[in-house]
Amino acid sequence: MTGPQRGQRRPQRPHDGSRKSRRKPLDPARRAAFDVLQAVSQRDAYANLALPALLAERGITGRDAAFATELTYGTCRVRGLLDAIIGAAAQREPETIDPVLLDLLRLGSYQLLRTRVEPHAAVSTTVDQAAIEFDSARGGFVNGVLRTISTRDEQSWTAELAPNVDSDPIGHAAFVRAHPRWIAQAFADALGAAAGELDAVLAGDDERPRVHLAARPGALTAAELAAAVDGEVGRYSPYAVYLPGGDPGKLDAVRAGQALVQDEGSQLVARALTLAPVDGDNGRWLDLCAGPGGKTALLAALGAQTGARVTAVEQAPHRAALVAENTRGLGVEVLTADGRESGLEPGFDRVLVDAPCTGLGALRRRPEARWRRVPADIPVLAKLQRELLAAAIGLTRPGGVVLYATCSPHLAETVGVVADALRRHPVRALDTRELFAPVDALGDGPHVQLWPHRHGTDAMFAAALQVI
Repeated sequence: MTGPQRGQRRPQRPHDGSRKSRRKPLDPARRAAFDVLQAVSQRDAYANLALPALLAERGITGRDAAFATELTYGTCRVRGLLDAIIGAAAQREPETIDPVLLDLLRLGSYQLLRTRVEPHAAVSTTVDQAAIEFDSARGGFVNGVLRTISTRDEQSWTAELAPNVDSDPIGHAAFVRAHPRWIAQAFADALGAAAGELDAVLAGDDERPRVHLAARPGALTAAELAAAVDGEVGRYSPYAVYLPGGDPGKLDAVRAGQALVQDEGSQLVARALTLAPVDGDNGRWLDLCAGPGGKTALLAALGAQTGARVTAVEQAPHRAALVAENTRGLGVEVLTADGRESGLEPGFDRVLVDAPCTGLGALRRRPEARWRRVPADIPVLAKLQRELLAAAIGLTRPGGVVLYATCSPHLAETVGVVADALRRHPVRALDTRELFAPVDALGDGPHVQLWPHRHGTDAMFAAALQVI
């Protein structure tokens, strides 16, 4: 009979007084973090969805919940940096290490390098779990790697392993800030002359973003919402409120549909479409990529003040259902269809194309996303974006406006898509910056690029095009 294959766990043995039987399993907080890391690695789960559900299921609260959150999100964010250090300490490529052991090593390494956990506790808890999952030999391997890592701090490891800052400044910044190099390069390209801000952009992805709420126009004002939730009125959007903490889903205003959780950048995008100059607006508005419906709801609430009606198109049935839920009572017509072939009658006055994208502008909200996306995703998405924008232009009447938006600053998804539309279709670019007042530091235009480190929002891109 052969032994377990690579990645396969050995069956648990009954208590026999051996050293292995005396191993202590992970405490609830570390166990939760480890299980979410496994779900992310093996099932492509989203940590920001998996962890809260797991904590609730297991009744983990208070300090344990906070510790589990720090371990999970922190380990996901800096996975590439941890893998480089683990590989150096193990003297082998991380990809050759059993994936279960690798997640355990990441968890232990993060504690050693980024927390105040005592090194002995970080090492011993991880080694014990490796022995429980596999055997003492694997536990010994984990012990050796973590003890090697513990002999130096993160700065020392980085000084040895990072690309040279003089010959490869972007590669160095990417390594130090735990981003794939191609993403750091994309951000530097989008910053252009302001590429000196790259380190601030990358650092911003590691900061926990504040929760933003949008007060629904016609239901209550931002000042009223801020007073009700003990929040702070936003800097730019007239509907924005910054929440100091807590679960926004439990707020009365959110539960009653008077407010929704929405990044201020997204609020500004929806508002910009309503501010674009359109002669003889007949109130026929369209959201061509509507799911899950946050921008649609804001558009519909604003449109209701002038008699405009919004049609929302969403291809995925479950996301179309979310659009219907988020816009209940606002008179939105929800159509489940591919935005490229919606079958709608042309002649819309205002059309929003919040196109599917890499989401590189919201990496701070999705800790594992920076390692999940790959450069090969870009051409596929850019093709889809060009097709959706072309369809939107075809559905817009002469004199009407299309607002193209992405939550990504990658040039192939932003100015590249817009440039293609300007070449191929009867449209002209509007100065989108005027539609985002009072936001400052928007660059040379005519498009708009928001940045977390400048504006406190997701890195939303927007370009307004008028159909000729």
